[in-house]
Amino acid sequence: MTYEHLLIEIQDQIGWIKINRPKKLNALNQAVLQELHIVFMALEKDNSVRIIVLTGAGEKAFVAGADIAEFADFNEQQGATLAQKGQESVFDFIAHFSKPVIAAVNGFALGGGLELALACHVRIASTNTRMGLPETSLGVIPGYGGTQRLPQIIGRGRATEMILTARMLNAEEALQVGLVSKVVELDQLLSTAASLAQLMMNNSSHAMHRALQSIEAGYASENGYRAEINHFGACFGHAEFAEGTQAFLNKRKAKF
Repeated sequence: MTYEHLLIEIQDQIGWIKINRPKKLNALNQAVLQELHIVFMALEKDNSVRIIVLTGAGEKAFVAGADIAEFADFNEQQGATLAQKGQESVFDFIAHFSKPVIAAVNGFALGGGLELALACHVRIASTNTRMGLPETSLGVIPGYGGTQRLPQIIGRGRATEMILTARMLNAEEALQVGLVSKVVELDQLLSTAASLAQLMMNNSSHAMHRALQSIEAGYASENGYRAEINHFGACFGHAEFAEGTQAFLNKRKAKF
C-alpha cells in the first residue's frame, strides 16, 4: 500500500516510517495522523517486523508541529474532539504499542511533533535537533499528551517550565534532562537507530512486549507493581522464556 504523506520500508525486521511532508517541515494534519494510525495497525499485525523506527523526511524537521491552519477556527467542542481523536488513534496507540518504537528525531520536534516523539518508547536525536512545546504562545496547551508524558520523562518542574515558557531545548539540553537517550551527527542518526534496534532484537519479543506494558502501567492509573508481577508470571508460559533460559543454562546464544 502506498501513502500520500508517509514513506514505509521494512528491512531486517525493522519497520521504517518516515513522515514525508518536507516542504511543510513534516507538520501533522489529519491526513498524516490517519495514515500513521493505519500503518501502525498494519505493522502491529506483521510478524516479520519486530521494531519500529519513526523519523521525518529531510534534514530540517522530525515534525515541526501540527498544521495550525487546519484548526485555527475550531470551537471548544471541535478542539476537544481533535485532541481526543488524535490521542486515541495515534499518540496513545503508539505509547501502548506491542513492539518497541524508536523516534529518530532529525531537527525540529515542536508541539505535536514533540508529543509524537514522547509517545515513542525511546528517543534519539541529531545534533541539529530543537525540541519544545510552544502551544501556550498560541493561546492553547499541548493536546496530544504533552502535559502528561513530558513531566513523566523529564520531571514536573522542568516540564512545567518548558510548557509555560514555550522555549525550545537544543539537542544537548534534551540529552541532559533525559528527553533523548543519545545525540549523534545527522548523517549517523538512522544507522544509530538501526544499531539500537538490532540490540533490542537480540532479546525476546514477548519479553519486550511484557516489559513495555509493565512500564506503561506504572504511569497509568493501575498498580504498576501488580502489573509487573502479572506480566512477569506470564513470561513463564511462553516458548521464548524456555528458549532463553535453556540457552543460558547450556551456554549458547538464544534464538528468538
